[in-house]
Amino acid sequence: MKASDIRGLGGEELHSKLKDLTETLFNLRFQHKTGQLENPRRIGQVKREIARFHTIQRERELKQ
Repeated sequence: MKASDIRGLGGEELHSKLKDLTETLFNLRFQHKTGQLENPRRIGQVKREIARFHTIQRERELKQ
């Protein structure tokens, strides 16, 4: 998801998507440890998305 798309989300929607991404990261890490993960690059992609969400959350906090 692009940063411009994330900025268009509302506060609660942003929070729920961030929670979903965190759960996804947990599941991916679990799959990686058990040897079931097919695409290890997905972990890095999800981490970057989480960082984008945190960055935009922080931008909103600083605006207030």
